[in-house]
Amino acid sequence: MVRGLTTLTGGQGCRTIGTVSGFVLKLARQSAALTQEKLAAAVGVDVTTIQGWESGRRPLSAVSAGDFLRLCGRLSRLGAPAATGRHLREAIEADQVLSTGIIAGHAWVDPDNHPLAASVHRWTLTNLILWPILGRTPSHLHEFVVQIPRRGPAPLRPVLTAEERTRFLDHLLTVAEQATRTDEVLLRRQAVYLLGFDGRSEVVDWLRAEWHRAGRTRPLERDIAGLLEVRSASVALAVAGDSTHLYDFVEKMTDQFQQAANLNYWAYWIGELSDEQTDDAFMADADTRSWTGARLFQHLMGRLDPESPHRPLNICTLHALIASRPSLLNGRPDVRASLAVALDRLASTDALSRTERNQVAGLQYAARITDR
Repeated sequence: MVRGLTTLTGGQGCRTIGTVSGFVLKLARQSAALTQEKLAAAVGVDVTTIQGWESGRRPLSAVSAGDFLRLCGRLSRLGAPAATGRHLREAIEADQVLSTGIIAGHAWVDPDNHPLAASVHRWTLTNLILWPILGRTPSHLHEFVVQIPRRGPAPLRPVLTAEERTRFLDHLLTVAEQATRTDEVLLRRQAVYLLGFDGRSEVVDWLRAEWHRAGRTRPLERDIAGLLEVRSASVALAVAGDSTHLYDFVEKMTDQFQQAANLNYWAYWIGELSDEQTDDAFMADADTRSWTGARLFQHLMGRLDPESPHRPLNICTLHALIASRPSLLNGRPDVRASLAVALDRLASTDALSRTERNQVAGLQYAARITDR
């Protein structure tokens, strides 16, 4: 196995970026109806410092912890959302992931130094990482409502150069190909998921080969790593436009352990499990009662889209959630009515597999008999 950089000191002229956190800072400032000059005066810095932070030329990650906390507090007191500090911290983490890949390119970075291996990511962080790649503003940032008019033409999202984007995506493939040891499982899994958004034909071909390597057999009993390896490849291929293998994954995910692991993964992904996790072992907990399921239910309700590439996994997960928590439908006629409409829409499409139809029918029955 070819190994390259073990630290981030061997870059090839690429800069450490602050583009995501800088853009979030700009959204926070604008949501508080502040000009750059007014914010600079409020926090006691030169306006060029604010401009450097917002452009990413002076990454917020280089700001001292005390100054960063004061900046977040001042923004919230001046009218930015109370969650501004949390959004900025996640944005800095996204910048670290992007910077690591851009600096390293095709070179290897040891898991001890790689932010993709530091913790299990949630959807908010993943969407921030993908923001400069896809151009879609993460939905959790919609609470930043701009209160001042824009001054001339300005980027509508964080921007990477074509070279930076290519280096980052090339690095994800390097990581996915070379991370084969047991202590590299999280690094590899999270790189594989992000590769689903690459779009290059050679990467899609690699993902198909990865699925056939990992998904040709049913995961061993209580094998979290094996289960998630297949899941990541299946979901990444679905994102890339090939949902075939996601059907296969759902068909094989039949025993109680696998269903519980899938539910725990989703609960963590959307933030219903609040504790940060540094590896995937928490998903093996068969007792899922430490979280209510209410947030996950609402999350999945909004994703019962017949055209969704993740449709088979969304339906399967909602079916398992209601089976384990039928009380989520108790005393909520409005929710049951909304669920019934979404399920009827799904049932009317010709694209559902037999398993999906059975799961939709089971959900329809659960909605009908609740509260009787």
